[in-house]
Amino acid sequence: MVVLLTVLGIIALRLLDVSVGTLRITNLVRGKRFVAGILGFFESLSWVVAAGLVLSDLDEWYKVAAYAAGFGLGTALGGSIDRWIADGQVMVRIMAPIETPPVAGRMRDAGFRVTVVNAEGRDGEVRLTISAISRKRLPEALQLVHAANPAAFVTVDEVEAAQVTTMKAARIRK
Repeated sequence: MVVLLTVLGIIALRLLDVSVGTLRITNLVRGKRFVAGILGFFESLSWVVAAGLVLSDLDEWYKVAAYAAGFGLGTALGGSIDRWIADGQVMVRIMAPIETPPVAGRMRDAGFRVTVVNAEGRDGEVRLTISAISRKRLPEALQLVHAANPAAFVTVDEVEAAQVTTMKAARIRK
C-alpha cells in the first residue's frame, strides 16, 4: 500500500510540476511575467518534493518509473490545459487563388473582423484574407474557412496585440 501511494504521489507531483511548467512558459511568452513567476514557484516546489522522493533511494525502480511517467503525463496535460484555456490572440492568414470562393463574407457574418488584400502568388493572383482573433474562436474560424473554400491555405501565428481598438470603416477611408 505504501508503494502504491508513493508511486501515485510522485506521478501527481510530476503532473503538477510539468503541466504548471507548460503554463508558465506560455504565460511568459505572452508577456505575463507576474503570472509566470507565481507558476514558477509552484512548479519548482512540486519538482523539489518529487525529486526528493525519487533521489532518496534510487534502488527502488518504481519511483524512477513513476517520475518518468509523471513527466510524460504532465507534458500532455499541460498542453491540453493550455489549449482549453486558449488565452491570447492569433493571426489567421488565408491564401487562396482569386478564382476560388472568398471566405471573408462568411467570417464577417460570424463576427470576425477581416481584411482582404489582393496579391500575387507563385501561380498567379491570390486573395489574402487576414484576421486577428481570439485563440478560443480559432476552431470555429478554421471550420468556416474550410467550409467556404477547401482549397484555401491557412497559417496561424500567435500574436501579442500592441493595442486593440475598434475603428469604423469611414475613419479609415478618409
